[in-house]
Amino acid sequence: QVQLVESGGGLVQAGGSLRLSCAASGRPFSSVTMAWFRQASGKERAFVSAITGSGRSILYADSVKGRFTISRDDAKNTVYLQMNSLKPEDTAVYYCAIRDSGIYYPASAYDYWGQGTQVTVSS
Repeated sequence: QVQLVESGGGLVQAGGSLRLSCAASGRPFSSVTMAWFRQASGKERAFVSAITGSGRSILYADSVKGRFTISRDDAKNTVYLQMNSLKPEDTAVYYCAIRDSGIYYPASAYDYWGQGTQVTVSS
């Protein structure tokens, strides 16, 4: 059974940094696409970033480009999201998700999800 467990969320002041982690288990992960989405209160779940197997391709939402960095450690079955220069509008629950291959924006394209971790950025 595939399980994704996020960690690293919290409360931070604007301009600060956080690093999110998502540990995966239940199947081999080195070839799958791993992604981060976020959902702010009252809004739909939105694509943040994704990285394909072995890190061949990486994509970021325009809103986080230049501030967030996605990476993966296949030896640990873990994907990370380094978030710098955080803004109040980054406040959301952040979710990790996986799919077999490719990078797609819609949340519906991803097969497995974590439970989410709250990120709150104060002004």
